Amino acid sequence: MYIIIVGAGDIGSPLIEIATTAGYEVVVIEKRPERADEVASEFDCLVLNADATVKETLLDAGADRANAIITTTDQDATNVMVSLLAQELEIPTVVSVVHNPEHMSLFRQIGVHTMENPQRLIAESLFRSVERPSIVDYMRVGEVAEVFEITVAEDAPIAGLTLSEADDEGLLDEDTLVVAIERDGEGAPITPRGNTRIERGDLLTVYSGTGATPDVTDIFGHYEDRERTSSNGFGL
Repeated sequence: MYIIIVGAGDIGSPLIEIATTAGYEVVVIEKRPERADEVASEFDCLVLNADATVKETLLDAGADRANAIITTTDQDATNVMVSLLAQELEIPTVVSVVHNPEHMSLFRQIGVHTMENPQRLIAESLFRSVERPSIVDYMRVGEVAEVFEITVAEDAPIAGLTLSEADDEGLLDEDTLVVAIERDGEGAPITPRGNTRIERGDLLTVYSGTGATPDVTDIFGHYEDRERTSSNGFGL
């Protein structure tokens, strides 16, 4: 695969490392001379010290044979311009970081695959770690729904029940679905069925259409999440 990466900053640099390590043919466009030199000496890729908002630069980068272009600069205006030029040059896949959430719809309207501001995602994840310590990992789906990992506590209402029994008791509503189970002693994740029994200590991957709210995490025995989000948010 042939990839053009625009920008070699905090986001672009690890992307360059991942792509080159995977064996992809990578061309980097970096406007800052010193940073361009650093990337050229550090990674096995072609680096152009040029302005990616100029069509000739993308042509020099091999846009005619590129499979994808990923623009990672810290300016949404630059990322939009590069994306539009990439589409004009018929690069099959155009991906961009979007820093201002208000600009997300613009990128989508022009048919660009988007990635929300990573710094904001990191900040949200750090805040979630404080607000909901029971959540091991999570990913937002749309505006409200989430997929998250959570461990079944000793006194969890669902512990010891099959998924069918949990459903019969009203613990799992139609918006909550256990999609995978990791259990000590099992070599691979368990794909849950109706007769699968949930055990204490299981690490569950859960989809919730309403998000990882205290009402949902209570099912798995993590009542501290409710205490932390009550009153002023941290139970203080």
